[in-house]
Amino acid sequence: MSRRKKGKRGAGHQRPVWRTGLWVALAFPALGGTPALADSGDDAEPFELGVITVVGKRVHGADTNDQVSSVVGHKVMREFNRENVGDALNLLSGVSATVNSRNEKTISVRGFDSRQVPLFIDGIPVYVPYDGYVDFNRFTTADLAAIQVAKGFSSVTYGANTLGGAINLVSRKPVREFEGDAMLGVGPERGRRATANLGTNQGLWYAQAGYSLNRDDGFPMSSNFTPTPTEDGGVRNNAYHKDEKFSLKLGLTPGGGDEYALSYYKQNGEKGQPPSTDPAYARYWRWPYWDKESLYFVSRTGLGEFEAVKLRFYRDRYDNQVDTYTDSTYSTLKTSGSGSVGTGRSIYHDRTNGGSVELESTRLANNTLRLAFHYKTDEHEERDATGQQNTHYEDTLISFAAENEWRILPQLALSLGLAHHELRPDTVFSRGNPYSLPEDQGATDAQAGLFYDLSNSARLYATIARKSRLPTLKDRYSQRLGTYIENPNLKPEESLNYEIGYRGSPWAGGKLQAAVFYSDISDKIQSVANIVGTRSQMQNVGKVRNTGIELDASHDFGGWLEVGGNYSWINVENRSNPETRITDVPRNKLTARAVLRPINRAEVIAFVEYDSSRWASNTVRLSGFTTLNLKASYEALKGLSIEAGANNVTDRNYSLSDGYPAPGRMWFANVIYQF
Repeated sequence: MSRRKKGKRGAGHQRPVWRTGLWVALAFPALGGTPALADSGDDAEPFELGVITVVGKRVHGADTNDQVSSVVGHKVMREFNRENVGDALNLLSGVSATVNSRNEKTISVRGFDSRQVPLFIDGIPVYVPYDGYVDFNRFTTADLAAIQVAKGFSSVTYGANTLGGAINLVSRKPVREFEGDAMLGVGPERGRRATANLGTNQGLWYAQAGYSLNRDDGFPMSSNFTPTPTEDGGVRNNAYHKDEKFSLKLGLTPGGGDEYALSYYKQNGEKGQPPSTDPAYARYWRWPYWDKESLYFVSRTGLGEFEAVKLRFYRDRYDNQVDTYTDSTYSTLKTSGSGSVGTGRSIYHDRTNGGSVELESTRLANNTLRLAFHYKTDEHEERDATGQQNTHYEDTLISFAAENEWRILPQLALSLGLAHHELRPDTVFSRGNPYSLPEDQGATDAQAGLFYDLSNSARLYATIARKSRLPTLKDRYSQRLGTYIENPNLKPEESLNYEIGYRGSPWAGGKLQAAVFYSDISDKIQSVANIVGTRSQMQNVGKVRNTGIELDASHDFGGWLEVGGNYSWINVENRSNPETRITDVPRNKLTARAVLRPINRAEVIAFVEYDSSRWASNTVRLSGFTTLNLKASYEALKGLSIEAGANNVTDRNYSLSDGYPAPGRMWFANVIYQF
């Protein structure tokens, strides 16, 4: 596929704009917060059966967020044009975005990567079975009501593998007889955006449908980028993508708090991987399809005055294909090597099936007890271009959990949780490398949290959580193109997470959140080089310590101006091997935002982000950067708005991963209708 290229500046040109980023942030009077799930005033109502919390409401209207900076609502995602989950999460303190070697967007939460902080939809796990990773660019936000982020301390009812927390995408639920919204947008390089959501609530039943399309032919690079042999600037090579998503939810609400909902999701994607700008690491890959299809059932049934049972059943299908080419013409498949690599094509068929049963009881006065059982099967199959099966792995994961909230006083709650997880390998097949099934293994989690409500909107808390992550199929079995020795007997990673925090409104019109956290990770799965010759192996050798603080505040000047932002300081130490860097985590991250309403029905929005430098490898340290986003919107008619703006207004040349520059200046224009 040919790519149109634009003119560019001389290689040595750089704009001296906001060298540290701090002056830009300080231009706004306060650090800013993100709205809560329950009290944000978002247009999209959350699907309550999909919300996961540890401590419930003390009174009607009280804040239900367990931690600081833990929710991004629909209104905020729209306001700041966060069209995929990765960009939306990056609004929160303690969260930073990065990209991996496949140029997939991933995130770090307080130093934990996306395998250690898994992704859920309405409490149902949706991370890829093979490696546990998620490309957050592939998950759009148009049909979401909110995103919850649990950091370190998370409900044990999520199930296994929440070593550093959990990310939960909460879907919508309609509340009116007929409601919806639609958006059409355009951007550079033939960028097209379209979304539509329709819902109806008829009392006894409800229905919600959503559609989104996000596609472009690439993205413009900064005019300050210096060309290399594998990237000549202008429009980024092989950076096209198309993501299409359809969602449908049907629900019954017969009364008495009972509810039954069936959800269907269909995601179709295709994308190119831009080659590294370093010729030594350039790979010429394309995904002709990256598809996911899901069927979920979630319900709540009362069992009398004090008990209720919640059910979740799910089936996920992940299919994708990557084609490997010899060079940038993308005309000849790379057929050197063995296995799938030898045919230039790798085809994945992954399946996840499972369910959970949760019993909730309020029979004991001032106590809410939850007992949960989870059952999940993961299957990974890889085939080559000839249709020959190269690998086939299957696991069964079982979890038992108990969680109790004891309301000691009207304003004081103690939460205790205990969970046990068992991983049972069922099938192991690797063509040309036979070996027997490894033994079963298990892990136990335990946690405690004390929550004191100073008011309906203010909370002090202290938590401690011992969490685990069982090794993925890739951790145990992948030979990484013949450069690694598999290790089926890898043990779980473990972490001990501590946190003290405050969330509240200490002054009229303002919100303030603050947290101090500390995590000790042991048995971290890391690569050990030269086990046999030059071949490496994944082993439980890592000891890592994560410490940090989060600050998050905002102020509303009577509706005509809102200002805010947040600050994160995260220090990650590799205690077992200090010479080996922990990558992809900036020590300092600072954001600032302002929403100005100069006249009725008009808004001007500014958002600034500063990230300090980060290690991309043991020898490469990426420079820090500051970006500025601007947008103006106007409600021309009731419910009909037009907006236009630009991201990275200063055209800063920066990277989140070595060899993969981020987009330069990106303009956009949208028309939105809500009813």
